[in-house]
Amino acid sequence: MSESGYLNTLETEFKRNADVAIAEQQMAYMRNQFKCFGLKTPLRRELQKPFLVKAYLPEKGEVADLVSELWGRPQREFQYFGQELAFKYVKVQERNDVVLYEYMITHKSWWDTVDFIAVKLLGTYFKKFPEQRNIYVRKWLESNNIWLQRSALLFQLKYKSEMDRELLRTTIVSLLGSKEFFINKAIGWVLREYSRTNPKWVVEFANFVQLNNLSRREALRLIKN
Repeated sequence: MSESGYLNTLETEFKRNADVAIAEQQMAYMRNQFKCFGLKTPLRRELQKPFLVKAYLPEKGEVADLVSELWGRPQREFQYFGQELAFKYVKVQERNDVVLYEYMITHKSWWDTVDFIAVKLLGTYFKKFPEQRNIYVRKWLESNNIWLQRSALLFQLKYKSEMDRELLRTTIVSLLGSKEFFINKAIGWVLREYSRTNPKWVVEFANFVQLNNLSRREALRLIKN
C-alpha cells in the first residue's frame, strides 16, 4: 500500500468512529489547541492495530515522511498514531532519527506527545547513541524551547541504575529558577522516579540545590522521613 493509501485508510477508520461529544471534551481538555475525532485511547488503539502489524508496516525509510505527514494533519489522533508508529522502529534506530524526534517535539507541542517521545523514543535512542547525549542536551537547554528542555530532563526517566547522574544534575541545575510549570514538574518527576532506585542521591541533591517548591515536593514524594 502506498503512503497516501496507508494514511487515507487510517483516516477513514478514524472518521467512521468519530464522536463529536467526546471530541468537544477532549479539545477542551487540551485547551482547544488541537482538533480531535473524539476517539478514546482504547478504541483508537483497536482501530489502528491493523496498521501496526509487522507484516504491513511501512519500510523504515518511509517513516520520517509518514510521521511528518501525520504531524501535519489537524486531528490529535494522527499525532498519537505517528509516535506509536515511530516506536515500532526503536530496535532499528539510526543516528539521524533524532532529527525526526526533534521535529515531533517542536511541532504541535504539548505534554501528551512530548512525554511519549522523550521517554519511549529518545530514551532508547540515547542508549544506542550515547555520544549524542551531551550534544543534544546542551543544544536543547540553550534553545529556550520548554518542550526540548523537558525532553532533556525526561529521556532518562526510566533509566534506573543506568541514570547518568552527572548529566541529570547539570541539566536540572541549568533550569533552576524557571517559572515554567512543565519544567518544574518534570524536574520533580524525574527525581521522584530515580528515588525508586537511589533515594539517598535524590535526598542529597534536593538538599544541596534550591529546587522550586513544586519540584522539591514531587522529588521527595516517595521518600519516607
